[in-house]
Formats: sequence, structure tokens, C-alpha cells
Amino acid sequence: MRTLLLLAGYVKRVIYLDSDIVVVDDIAKLWEVDLEGKVLAAPEYCQANFMVYFTDLFWNDKELNRTFEGRKPCYFNTGVMVMDVEKWREGKYREKVEAWMVVQKHKRIYHLGSLPPFLLVLAGELKSVNHRWNQHGLGGDNLEGRCRSLHPGPISLLHWSGKGKPWLRLDSRRPCSVDHLWKPYDLYRPNTDVLE
Repeated sequence: MRTLLLLAGYVKRVIYLDSDIVVVDDIAKLWEVDLEGKVLAAPEYCQANFMVYFTDLFWNDKELNRTFEGRKPCYFNTGVMVMDVEKWREGKYREKVEAWMVVQKHKRIYHLGSLPPFLLVLAGELKSVNHRWNQHGLGGDNLEGRCRSLHPGPISLLHWSGKGKPWLRLDSRRPCSVDHLWKPYDLYRPNTDVLE
């Protein structure tokens, strides 16, 4: 999140989107979401097993696992976030996220890179937005060849989060069923190319 330091002082709000996303709706609808005083908005998934993102060391350490005390933490995917930049700066959220990264450097308390420090700081403290804004997990898993299909309901944004990326599967001629949705937006692939 160091990029926030590069934003001009007059920037009040940003939408962060991962690079493996295709927006299929008017992004202004996401921009206009009411943050209701929160620093961040994102789709939340409260049915996900939140515990799997952290190691046994974290859960067995009484001091560390108190982090979620008084909160109702849910998983959220950091690939789609609306952020109040002023509140982010005022609340020193970058420093809070980085502090957890320092803890991770000395003790292995979480899995999966950048997501857990955000969960530690913001889970249970953000504005939840409709799941249509993160049809995530479409990447599935290239290593095991698993593909995921679209979730039921309306879709505003397609997100190939996961280990499998559509451009790799298309290039290897082993696409998942949803990868054809990426193809028209692939700048390195002519639209006339036909999947075999």
C-alpha cells in the first residue's frame, strides 16, 4: 500500500482492483458506495473459514489472537477495495498493516502473503458491499487443474484470483470454461484467435 504515498493530497477516495479483473458493469456504482464512516469497503464472505489464514502459532498465542476480540471478522478479498484515503492516512492504516508484516517476519503467524495483515487490521471493521463486485476465485488452481464456475447471482466484476490465470490457460490451450470471458480483453492475443 505504499502507492498511497504517491497520491496527491486532494485525492479523497480510490478504488483498488487487481490486474486479473474484468469489470463488466459501470464502475461508478462501486465508486458511489456509502462507506458509512469506514476506511474501506469490500465484499465480505462470512461463511469462509477465517481460521485457515493464520498458523497454529497465531491461534495458540493468547496475546496475538486477542486481535479479533470485540469484532466479527469475515474474510474479504483485497483484490477489490474502495478506500477513503483521508481516513487511511489519518488512521495510519499503512503502518498498522506493515506492523503485522514485521511480526510475520519474526514469527510465522499467517499464510498467503498480503491478505492476512489486512484481515488482522480491518476484518470486522469495513463496509461490506454486494458480492456482485467480486466474482472471485475464477483462477481455480492450475497445479491441480481445477476450474471454478461463476457464482450464482448478478455479476459486476470477474476476478481470476487463485493460482490459475486465464492468459496462461489460454496460451497453453487448456482453458477453464470461464476463461473465454477474459479473451476479448487480452491485449496480447488477437480477438480473432479461436480456442481449440
